[in-house]
Amino acid sequence: MIGLVLAMLWTRRGQSVTLGLLALFAVAAAVASPAYLIATDRAVAAGQIATATPAERGVVITANQDDRTVDPGTPDFSNVGAALLNLPGFGYTYAAEFPAIGIEKDNLHPSRFTFRQGVCAHLRIVAGRCLAGEGEVLLGQATAARLHLTAGSAITLTYGKFVDDPRDPYYTEDGEPKRLDVAGIYEVPEPGDIFWGTHGYWTAVPNRGPGEPVFAGATTLKAFDHGRTEMSIDGTAGPRALDIDHLDELRAGLAKLNASAAQLGPTIQIDTSMPYLLDRIEAGRSAARVLIPVLGVPLVLLACFSIFLAVSYGSQGRQPELALVALRGTRWWTRWWLATGESLIAILLGAVAGCLAGQLLVDAVTAARFGGIGSGADWSSLRYAPIAALAALAAAVLAQRRQLLSPVATLLRRNPVAANGPRAVAVEAVIVLLAVISGVQLALSDGELTGIGRLAPAFIVLAVALLAARALLPLITGYATRALRGGRLGAALAAFQLSRRPGAQRLFALLVATVAVAGYGVCAVDAATRGREMQAGLGVGADRVLTVEPLFRSQLRNAVEQIDPHGEFAMAVARMPSSTAGEPAALAVDATRLAAVATWPGGAAPAAEVGTRLRPPTAAPILLQGEDLSLTATGSGMLPGRPLVVALSVTSLTGLGDAVVQLGELHVGRWTYQQRAPVCAQGCRLNGIQLNTTATIVGVTAKMVVSAIGTVDPALLDPAGWLAPAVAKIAADPDGLLIDLDAASGLPTGAWIRPADTPSPLPAAYAGEAPIGNTLTDMDGALMPVELTDRLPAVPRLGQRGALVDLEYADRTAATAAVALEPQVWLNDRAPADILDRLGAAGLTVTGDNSSAAVRRQLDEQGPALALWFYLLAGALSVLLGAGALVLAAAVDRARRVEDLAALRTQGLRRRTAARATLWTYPVLVAFASLVGVLTGLATWAMTGWALPLAGLNPPSLPLPGWPGVRSVAVTTLLVLILLTIVAAGTGGDLHRRIDRGTGN
Repeated sequence: MIGLVLAMLWTRRGQSVTLGLLALFAVAAAVASPAYLIATDRAVAAGQIATATPAERGVVITANQDDRTVDPGTPDFSNVGAALLNLPGFGYTYAAEFPAIGIEKDNLHPSRFTFRQGVCAHLRIVAGRCLAGEGEVLLGQATAARLHLTAGSAITLTYGKFVDDPRDPYYTEDGEPKRLDVAGIYEVPEPGDIFWGTHGYWTAVPNRGPGEPVFAGATTLKAFDHGRTEMSIDGTAGPRALDIDHLDELRAGLAKLNASAAQLGPTIQIDTSMPYLLDRIEAGRSAARVLIPVLGVPLVLLACFSIFLAVSYGSQGRQPELALVALRGTRWWTRWWLATGESLIAILLGAVAGCLAGQLLVDAVTAARFGGIGSGADWSSLRYAPIAALAALAAAVLAQRRQLLSPVATLLRRNPVAANGPRAVAVEAVIVLLAVISGVQLALSDGELTGIGRLAPAFIVLAVALLAARALLPLITGYATRALRGGRLGAALAAFQLSRRPGAQRLFALLVATVAVAGYGVCAVDAATRGREMQAGLGVGADRVLTVEPLFRSQLRNAVEQIDPHGEFAMAVARMPSSTAGEPAALAVDATRLAAVATWPGGAAPAAEVGTRLRPPTAAPILLQGEDLSLTATGSGMLPGRPLVVALSVTSLTGLGDAVVQLGELHVGRWTYQQRAPVCAQGCRLNGIQLNTTATIVGVTAKMVVSAIGTVDPALLDPAGWLAPAVAKIAADPDGLLIDLDAASGLPTGAWIRPADTPSPLPAAYAGEAPIGNTLTDMDGALMPVELTDRLPAVPRLGQRGALVDLEYADRTAATAAVALEPQVWLNDRAPADILDRLGAAGLTVTGDNSSAAVRRQLDEQGPALALWFYLLAGALSVLLGAGALVLAAAVDRARRVEDLAALRTQGLRRRTAARATLWTYPVLVAFASLVGVLTGLATWAMTGWALPLAGLNPPSLPLPGWPGVRSVAVTTLLVLILLTIVAAGTGGDLHRRIDRGTGN
């Protein structure tokens, strides 16, 4: 019997090879899903480690120590070594630094006298040499040029002690001066190298430029008379610590280190962001574990369906043989073996090859995409191979059930039994029911891809494909009838070939499903790609965002205008305060530069138009000249024991800062109040006049007539040009501006009378829900009315709920001299390469540097992006399955069609008509299947795509695209159509040639 089955295999070796290939694809798909998941787990870890910040790749242990004092609480770094044993595979760098003065022209920003172990290996010496002995230091190239020092110069430094003067903080000498020799001048080739840790050595210093420590050796540091010193041990994770297969050990080691922190003492601080890195890796892996099975399951089901269809087609072609076996009365096991042996052997051979092919395919894809990461040696990728093989065998047996159980008369029928019996309808009904249940479960779980909800895409694709195929048969039959009546014999023969073959319906369903799976995969990949583009663009706000140390808003704007006077590449940005829980976050931006710099959301009004509406024309500000401020006013109506203090809020016009200048207590009668304000040395803007008293005093009343403010034009004291709070009224007076104050509840924050040099309410653009009461918190922390000019799909950086106002107007509305909240400089792609140096020279200290390119690189290495490469692989495999099933169906039909059409040719059927009947049967089927398949894929995407974690498990608040681009879907459909059409046309051409040979033409 085995020899007979092998002979059957050889006789129909084409069909057997095709069936084996389908089994190979089925098992390869089952192996590919877990194998790719293993590779993705490794790639996610490797990608996040490669794009991690220095803080995420190391541990910093710091302590302050004063060698001049004997303090029992002084940290002892000798105890740290035992704790570090919990982190094997780390390299450690010892460092110490303290402030020193003597070579800089001011004592506000001292030199950083620094020892860092192994520093010479990470510097480039441009003059002189590196450190060799005691008393030698290295100076940075910019520092040496600015101070006119060279290698060999002698300098003197003294330990600097900070004097916390609220008006004028500075450093003073506190130790014996130390004479030092400049051994060399250095530049740093890689300021972002992990060796430098998180100490910010190269952070720009205001009015000085790039930060450059004075490096010294350990002996020099010890010989220097110094006080409080910041000591640190930087632990940098090496390849062993960050080995992809040992991240769990790293997490456990970090937990032990944190647990031992209490034993080291409260003065020793341990800082690390490595847990955030590990959490991000785990989140990416979790997203991949959700995404990959979503298309892995339908791929396996599709493979089993293709095997079922292929075996079913082959069994129909072998019905005469099986009828002869049954007619001879062979035993049931012999009949079963002869019926199924040919298919089972082909499937088993294909399954064995599929185990290897699936792993090799994933290895090839991961090698191309992940480089040297590899898929890892893990036999768990084969755990589903036996299940897939059994499923393929079960599909083969199920496909032959009719031939195994039918009587001889049925097997001898030339016209096959229609595939629309009660059992077929029941199976399809069950599939439709599962699609409904899984879809409902997905919706009720709010998109949580667990349980049967994870199978929703697979069941929906299969259900729609089966329903479409069932609807197709009546349409084809009707068309065939009309074509026959209309004399279109070729079209009628082709249509009847499809309508009278029960396997054609299943073949159509299979082709629809293959195209749908490929289309669904493209939908996910394209939507995710455009989503990552949005996160890296709109989510960051601009091509590059620099965060600077806190400074006044006017200083921020002046510095940006200094480096970019024409508004071509830079924009000043600060965050608005938020005083209520339901208030949207708001950004204050330089609206004149919004169009040039910000990444703008699609679907919004042009940025230039929005910027114009945010900054309408308004009255000019009141300007004061010189640092000597004066105010002439007449006071009256003050109650005894309730004194009032007069103050002016001013902002420098040249970036010297803001100040609230106290002029003194309000006197009865006419009085001129004077005070010197250094910020106004080069001119300043008046923000407001304040009347204030002790916070506990209530029932405050007074009248003050302002007659003059410095040399300001008296016409500007018109009450129409001023705004007052609810506790004060303003009116005209023959001597000037009358301020009538009546604060029964006191003045906890003072009463500010401000020039009306900004629009009121302040224009604002917003996204999401409108601010409650059309109000936002102003820079002083009080609610201010806003005029909502534009509604945006999203606010750059803030997302789908936020607001935008103009920075200068928002600054003018503020009277208190508070620093900017989260000051930033946004840059576009035209920013110069030395932008950091320019900002440093303009007085800005950059503390953070983020870019859309860096965010995009990190997003591309996260779990969703890496997992979606499997969708492309699954789409390609599904199309190959469809093509293989199409070839097998045509091969099985070939003998009967050659016989039928050859007979018709001998009876007078024209060659052209026979050609139409053979060449266009399967291409037309493929064309309809491609159209229905892409619509099925889009419908499935509409019902389930929203639940896929394409942006990770915690998606940002951005209007991420929910639909793929039209071009991507169209190109994919066209490629699939071309491939399947070529296969279909090839089968038709082969059939036509065989008919010609059979008729001798």
